[in-house]
Amino acid sequence: MTTAPTLDFWYEFASTYSYLSVMRAPQAALDAGVTLTFRPFLLGPIFAAQGWNDSPFKLFPIKGQYMWRDMERLTADLGLPLRRPSVFPRNGLHAARVALTFADPQPFTQAVFHANFGEDRSTERPEVLAEILTDLRHDAAAVLEAANAPANKDRLRAQTEDAMQQGIFGAPSFVTAARCSGATTGWRRRCAGPPGAELYGRGIFAGARRDRINTQPASSSRSPGLSGD
Repeated sequence: MTTAPTLDFWYEFASTYSYLSVMRAPQAALDAGVTLTFRPFLLGPIFAAQGWNDSPFKLFPIKGQYMWRDMERLTADLGLPLRRPSVFPRNGLHAARVALTFADPQPFTQAVFHANFGEDRSTERPEVLAEILTDLRHDAAAVLEAANAPANKDRLRAQTEDAMQQGIFGAPSFVTAARCSGATTGWRRRCAGPPGAELYGRGIFAGARRDRINTQPASSSRSPGLSGD
């Protein structure tokens, strides 16, 4: 019996390009017969390790200007709403903690990204997350209590450390257990593995940059995919 290939989807709630992938990756993975695992993490510690104290899109204004124009084009192409956040980047700490409390974080994750980048809501605030949770018919108070439990906070720290150890330096990033060949074509990444392991950029990797395709297997034998931020 053939086991479906799996793909770890690493994303940060403050990341613009993660918004594109969060909205597109689940269906693209389903169509490709790939199991997608959501992995929320924090970019702050990773940026700090590189000597950055803010988003590179703010540290390097030209990069930021290009990114927002790119987002306008891509969201229009994908039919996604875009309302430039009045606060950028918004702190994704609380949202990431909440996402980790769910066995399936996809509905909450998509709702938060839509609220931030589609509606300019203050998703860094627990009360806004409570509204989103209520809209999704969850017990908001109970979920937020679980999110702020010490064990869950430690889990997010550990997940972020895991991302760093795997060599992830931006979001969105996709990691496959398959060892990948050195060949890439545009935004396509072809990995050795069972049928269905071949994934295409315009579906899953929408928004990730071509020049950040990493074709070398990581030391852990897992191969980092693409990163947008």
